Amino acid sequence: MTVSSPDGSISVHLEIKANPQPYLPGQRAYYRISYRGLPVLRDSPLGLDFLGSPTLDHDLEIVNTKRLSRDERWENPFGAERNVRDHYNELQVSLRERQAPNRRMDLYFRAFNEGVALRYYLPQQAGLAHFTLSSENTGFYFAGPARAYQSASSRNLNAYETTFKEVDVNEVKPAAMSVMPMLVHLSPGPWLAILEADLDNYAGAYLSGVPGTPDALVTRLSPRPDRFYESQWQLTYFSTDEAVIASTPIASPWRVILINDKPGGLIESDSMILNLNPPSKIGDTSWIEPGKSAWGDWSNNFAADVDFMPGMNTATMNHYIDFAAAHHLQYFIVDGGWYQHEDILQSIPDINLPEILAHARSLGIKIILWIHWESAQKQMDTAFPLYRQWGVSGVKVDFMNRDDQEMVNFYHRVVSTAAQYQLVVDLHGAYKPTGLRRTFPNLLTLEAVMGMEYSTGTDFVSPEHDATLPFTRMLAGPMDYTPGCFNNATRAQFVARVKYPMCQGTRAHQLALYVVFLSPLQMLADYPESFDSKPGMEFLEKVPTVWDETKVLNGEPAQFVTIARRNGDSWYLGAITNWTARDLDLPLGFLGTGRFTARTFRDGLNAEVDATSLAINQQEVSRASTLRLHLAPGGGVAIMFTPLKLLGASN
Repeated sequence: MTVSSPDGSISVHLEIKANPQPYLPGQRAYYRISYRGLPVLRDSPLGLDFLGSPTLDHDLEIVNTKRLSRDERWENPFGAERNVRDHYNELQVSLRERQAPNRRMDLYFRAFNEGVALRYYLPQQAGLAHFTLSSENTGFYFAGPARAYQSASSRNLNAYETTFKEVDVNEVKPAAMSVMPMLVHLSPGPWLAILEADLDNYAGAYLSGVPGTPDALVTRLSPRPDRFYESQWQLTYFSTDEAVIASTPIASPWRVILINDKPGGLIESDSMILNLNPPSKIGDTSWIEPGKSAWGDWSNNFAADVDFMPGMNTATMNHYIDFAAAHHLQYFIVDGGWYQHEDILQSIPDINLPEILAHARSLGIKIILWIHWESAQKQMDTAFPLYRQWGVSGVKVDFMNRDDQEMVNFYHRVVSTAAQYQLVVDLHGAYKPTGLRRTFPNLLTLEAVMGMEYSTGTDFVSPEHDATLPFTRMLAGPMDYTPGCFNNATRAQFVARVKYPMCQGTRAHQLALYVVFLSPLQMLADYPESFDSKPGMEFLEKVPTVWDETKVLNGEPAQFVTIARRNGDSWYLGAITNWTARDLDLPLGFLGTGRFTARTFRDGLNAEVDATSLAINQQEVSRASTLRLHLAPGGGVAIMFTPLKLLGASN
């Protein structure tokens, strides 16, 4: 059986057949994928392994099939594309074991123009009423040699705060648990990304190598917190025998394979993950406001040349709120340390929360409160309605660092409870997005990324890392990387430090991140005086955080990328490079009709030795124009394109 994408470029083939290996008897389900007529995945196995009962993957027969198609549109005011098209063809196949207890399993395949999604569905049945799932054995067997961008090992593996390195797929060890998204390049051939969507009441998935099988990966489920082992010699987590405890009926998350000729095309496929999630459960979303936030945590709530002692106290919080108001920001986050012990209902003596909230309200600034997830788990039913009564606008929930079934269910609970009381949510110390923000658009952003906070203690967050993230982690959705460092340093100058923290790369590189990195809630990480009257602040004041349209103009993972995004009639462009200087020719064909004012924030002439050097200029352009831009090592460029609406302007 075959189902193809609406444009015919992608086909998914399902076959029930015997495996040639004698130790794998019975009729088994295999799927394969072709792209533009060429194989992408060869026969890849499907199956579920249960505790206390045989694996549901063999001796199967087809009892029913169903096909359907959808072509609908919906509006997403909180992402990379406002007018989202949900367009696919679907094949549903119902399977049953030939022998008792004749368990049933349905397979769903959706073929989009952007890629393929597949999931398991276990209907309600006597032979499988309650179950414990040990593993899900979904294979991704590539049709030829492939390179992958794999997450590096880390003690924060389940927080997704990792770097990515390019490896041969055969270097992904069977004992490894590599995070999704994983970027894969068939050689020669298209680019793929493996992700998951609609993760609900299930364990998060990782990818591992397949013993004895070349060019192949298989899913591994996140272990429950009481059932994992961390090797002394290798930072690897091993699931034992329990991953998902549930009852039928239940659907697994979608396993997603994005496919494109160019890696940048995968970035433009952002809406596919959202389309695989249920529509919004929030009827009126007018209270959900995206925007930028002042934030003191990265700089340790520092302030310069003030008449008070900076720190976690009322005067400092009000100072940051004044800064937010002066620069047209929407939020300020009162981060960790504001409440007593584990009680998120009671502030410390140095924090007068009613005064802070009143001061923010008088200036039109919304307040988000940081809370530890364990305290949220215990107190959210009391705290969230109280926060709403106080006038708090959102919560930043932190340190989950897990994606087992129990934690996945906590995410859904905290986001849905916050929605009841009109609170936006920033999930920090989180697992990667899987599209929950469509169902609950009050979920503005998630961390799940090695962001700029690591600059205070390591040199991991480099321009090369920044140029990798759009092709890896960002494919899953928004990331709270927390840009906004104005203490910019060259490779030779950078020093990891907590006081007056620095960042690698140029000032223009930092500005460009606000366009390149998607996050409806975006931070300005540095302290107020680092921004005031500094070149580049103008761009941070004006750049939006949500978009109507996104175009990826060029890019190669870990090398460079240029992204243009439209908000209303204006376009914004961000380009970044690794430590290699580049000259880019950028045709402006993405612009609308008429003429535009291009205000450009680019690397200054001496940015190679002074990373804070920024050149700002302005010119008139149209869609027929081409810009030639020089990016210094670790550099970038940020451009605002504003329609020229002067009397007599050419249209």
